[in-house]
Amino acid sequence: MQRRVRIAASVGLHARPAALFAKAAGAQAEKVTIAKVVDGVAGEPVDASSVLGLMGLGAHHNEEVELSCADDAALEELAAMLEQDLDAAPA
Repeated sequence: MQRRVRIAASVGLHARPAALFAKAAGAQAEKVTIAKVVDGVAGEPVDASSVLGLMGLGAHHNEEVELSCADDAALEELAAMLEQDLDAAPA
């Protein structure tokens, strides 16, 4: 299954947002991949549990990425994370 989502984090998938997302992706029972979408086409997917892989995508604020995972519930959970500003200070 796949889902496209826009990055809400003000710094994109860099440093803190990438670490938080990688941890959540790594906790899933099924493997999760993520690819940056450019001009409507998803690029080469990387392991979503890899901080370096996430940062290497160069996905910035409001850019689109495509998540892939066999578990629809995990996909929805991770997509919801990306729709939040993961760089915002915790409440």
